[in-house]
Amino acid sequence: MVFLETEMEWNVLTPPDQLTNQGLVLRKSIFVRLLEDFSNKKASKEHGYSVAITKVNSIGEGKVMEITGDVLFPVNFTCLTLKPTIGEILTGNVEKILKHRIFIKSGPIENNFLSEKSIGDYKYVAGENPMFLSEKSSKIEKGISVRFRLMGFRWLEADRSFQCLATLAGDFLGPI
Repeated sequence: MVFLETEMEWNVLTPPDQLTNQGLVLRKSIFVRLLEDFSNKKASKEHGYSVAITKVNSIGEGKVMEITGDVLFPVNFTCLTLKPTIGEILTGNVEKILKHRIFIKSGPIENNFLSEKSIGDYKYVAGENPMFLSEKSSKIEKGISVRFRLMGFRWLEADRSFQCLATLAGDFLGPI
């Protein structure tokens, strides 16, 4: 996956009980709240999966919310994100095998879909432990690591994640 360094600006809401007139304590409170919000975000369509905040560039002047008393601080920061790209080669673990498809988890992307038509000479073998077996006795079963290429992806707003379509067509792709 492609790692990107991205500059973002978020509004951080700080409760009044965490406010103090000491500058460092207030900055720490804002930073901790920013980290909590950042870790809960998961991903965005524009930037991909959120990995880490690398630098806080600035913290703006706070605005008091009249009803709750919370203070809203605009925070500008730089962070590391990763986003899937078409044609990229990834590795992942097989999570589920069905008759016409394989589901692979690769890093934060839990929805990598490998169709029966895109895995070449592998044939489905039913049973208690279903698998795909090739003529060369290579097999793809649950728990196996697989190297694959991304053919496409789409953003799922409800899950706040990407769903990817993969293939094994190409050199050095398949079970590892």
